Amino acid sequence: MSTKTLMSLTAVLMLILAAGCAEKEALLETELKTDIRDVVLEGEAWWNKGSIEDYMGTYWKSPELRFASGGKVTFGWQKTLDGYLKRYPDRAAMGRLVFSDLDITILSHESALVFGAWKLEREHDQPHGLFTLLLRRYDEGWRIVHDHTSSAE
Repeated sequence: MSTKTLMSLTAVLMLILAAGCAEKEALLETELKTDIRDVVLEGEAWWNKGSIEDYMGTYWKSPELRFASGGKVTFGWQKTLDGYLKRYPDRAAMGRLVFSDLDITILSHESALVFGAWKLEREHDQPHGLFTLLLRRYDEGWRIVHDHTSSAE
C-alpha cells in the first residue's frame, strides 16, 4: 500500500471517528438537557402539590446555596426554605406555578445554566417574572446552586 493511500485511509478513519465523537457528544448534551429539564419541572410539580419542602428538594442542601430575589440575597438552603414558607404560608398564596420558555445551556458535564419564565396562577392575581438558575451535578443528581428570580411587577 502506498504512503498516499495509507494517509488517505487514515484521514477517512479520523473523520469517521470525529463524526462518531461529535454524535456521541450531541447525544450526551441532549440527555443532560433532558435530566436538567426534569429537575426544574419536578420542582414545578412539587409546588403544585403544595409541598414547598419537596420543591426545595431540587435545590442544593447547603449553607452555600444562593437565592437572589426582590433586591436581596439569601444564603443557605434552610434560610431559603424559611423565606418560602413565610412568603407562601398556604395553598392560596402558593397558587399554581407555571414555568415556561426554558432555555438550558450546558456549561460542562457537571454544570448548566437555565433561563426561564415563571407565573403563579392565583385567584386574585397572577404574579410573574423571569429566573436564571445555575445547576451542578452531584451524586444525588442535578441541584440548583444559584437562583436569581425577578418579578415583572
